[in-house]
Amino acid sequence: MSTPYPFTAVVGQDDLRLALLLNAVSPQVGGVLVRGEKGTAKSTAVRALAALMPETEVVPGCRFSCDPAAPDPSCPDGPHESRPGARRPTALVELPVGASEDRLVGALDIERALAEGVKAFEPGLLAGAHRGILYVDEVNLLNDHLVDLLLDAAAMGASYVEREGVSVRHAARFLLVGTMNPEEGELRPQLLDRFGLTVEVKASREPEQRVEVVRRRLAYDDAPEEFAARWAGEEAAVRQRILAARELLPSVRLSEGALLQIAATCGAFEVDGMRADIVMARTATALAAWAGRTDVLAEDVRQAALLALPHRRRRNPFDAPGLDEDKLDETLERFGGQNGDGDEAGNDDGDGDGDGPGPGGGPGGQPEPDDGPPGDGDVAARPEADEAGKPQAGPGGGAGERAPARASEPFRTKVLSVPGIGEGAAGRRSRARTDRGRTTGARRPRGALTTLHLAATVRAAAPHQRVRGRSGPGLVVRRDDLRQAVREGHESNLVLFVVDASGSMAARQRMSAVKGAVLSLLLDAYQRRDKVGLVTFRGAAAEVVLPPTSSVDAAAARLESLPTGGRTPLAAGLLRAHDVLRVERLRDPARRPLVVVVTDGRATGGPQPVALAGRAARLLAAEGTASVVVDCEAGPVRLGLAGQLAGELDGTAVTLDELRADSIAGLVRDVQGAGTRRAA
Repeated sequence: MSTPYPFTAVVGQDDLRLALLLNAVSPQVGGVLVRGEKGTAKSTAVRALAALMPETEVVPGCRFSCDPAAPDPSCPDGPHESRPGARRPTALVELPVGASEDRLVGALDIERALAEGVKAFEPGLLAGAHRGILYVDEVNLLNDHLVDLLLDAAAMGASYVEREGVSVRHAARFLLVGTMNPEEGELRPQLLDRFGLTVEVKASREPEQRVEVVRRRLAYDDAPEEFAARWAGEEAAVRQRILAARELLPSVRLSEGALLQIAATCGAFEVDGMRADIVMARTATALAAWAGRTDVLAEDVRQAALLALPHRRRRNPFDAPGLDEDKLDETLERFGGQNGDGDEAGNDDGDGDGDGPGPGGGPGGQPEPDDGPPGDGDVAARPEADEAGKPQAGPGGGAGERAPARASEPFRTKVLSVPGIGEGAAGRRSRARTDRGRTTGARRPRGALTTLHLAATVRAAAPHQRVRGRSGPGLVVRRDDLRQAVREGHESNLVLFVVDASGSMAARQRMSAVKGAVLSLLLDAYQRRDKVGLVTFRGAAAEVVLPPTSSVDAAAARLESLPTGGRTPLAAGLLRAHDVLRVERLRDPARRPLVVVVTDGRATGGPQPVALAGRAARLLAAEGTASVVVDCEAGPVRLGLAGQLAGELDGTAVTLDELRADSIAGLVRDVQGAGTRRAA
């Protein structure tokens, strides 16, 4: 085993180290989510913590790490005899992003269970993590069904494996640590709330600190054991401090005043549920124990709020995590020293003063008034930019370019889906054959059997019972009789937005509505676990503003700063979308794309722009790409160009109003109908 990097040798990252140490002192805090850019020692610190943790006492030979003082009565390896325990290092179990369900929870031998009535169980990663650390790198990329299993185990402290009525249960209490890069996508709110604490990490910009990071890393890479030996004293001191804090923890007193501050803080920041209050209380208590005190102070409550609340107050994926520290200090000061009689003080603070980022701010909230420079509103309010090619200087400095318009308030959209049945990654958009969902049939297993179709298995085995010499009530089952259940659920897709940012779309009111519609579709994509990409076209060319990614908030940020103006190279936009899809098919062939073209249908610039746009659209249609055209044409006279484009794409055209969930019925049927016509 390689020598781990010492925990005390990590340079900077004070919040990260403190959050990990608090969980080492009090595992009831609930784990840590580490958010930050790549190359910031996230994984290094987590692995170093495992080596720093005190040893764990377990029942010898138990695969489920039972505590000798209180063994699990339902342990599959039990019952355990009373005998001395064995000490071992704290387990660090890493959950790969691409792990299977059987790898996570364990596998039950269905053949032996049916034929012999024996529960032959192979433990999974949850069993290995019991009383240790479960580490998930890139936790935001974890498949939804694995997230569900993690949620169940974290909530109940146990893992259940069910296979057609045959079940195994074992304890699974662990410290959950996840790391993620927000640029690659956000977490589901349910999993986000399960992490007790969260920290944001980023690389230092100070040259001296960066030099020290490089110096220590090079020394470790050259001689790991020698480097670790130089830090052995500091490591031992921190380990002893963890043990001392654990012993002191039961004696720490959480006063009524501190509890009032905790409750007032959670109320002021409008966090959902009561988990935040409980986590703050446990974190403040652990902070006091770590400091060697038996009383929780206001400074402990403040630090607990900074660690426990930022990820719980986001109202949508486009809200940046964080707390208004001025508002936090004001709340703590107002309720400091009170013992439960703080109603009057708590009601006059004017939480709506606008100091903190409320649920209406940002791209996902109520649109803010236009605060552009004087005169900008007059220029942008012109019904159409000059499509005759006359340059018009805009605030962006380019010919015909307009300052970015703000997005209007997002709304709930109708479901857009890809026709047919796919086999992509699990999600919530289009129909697909998945490991979970309703059973639609049976087949012979390809590899290990994961979900038994009991009726089909019995039907396959029944005709051979006499030949196999069956003499008792049991069914003689062989490997060839087993049948895998075929299930249908939903998959995630690649939603590629192709947005017209030309002069014909530059009227500020119209572009604001267009951005609001795209933002609404992005929010829908986040909820359905899709990948998203953004292509824009204006002037003389098209641009991939955002390559396909799982980070919808990155797409929202690019959309918000999108300038407009110039001609309408529609063909260039469609061809660029074709190139993006071609590359993505090579990277992820199972993920089916859905192209959403947001335009008024006009095509200008270059020779025969309309004919070129038609050929580009037919190229996408010929490859079976599902498409929806969001018609942004405005005014009393409508040319119907977006509808013609949808026909060339063999897709569906909808207006901005029809995109709303409460404005149109049967949009999914229309999209699927287009796919049926294409197949015919």
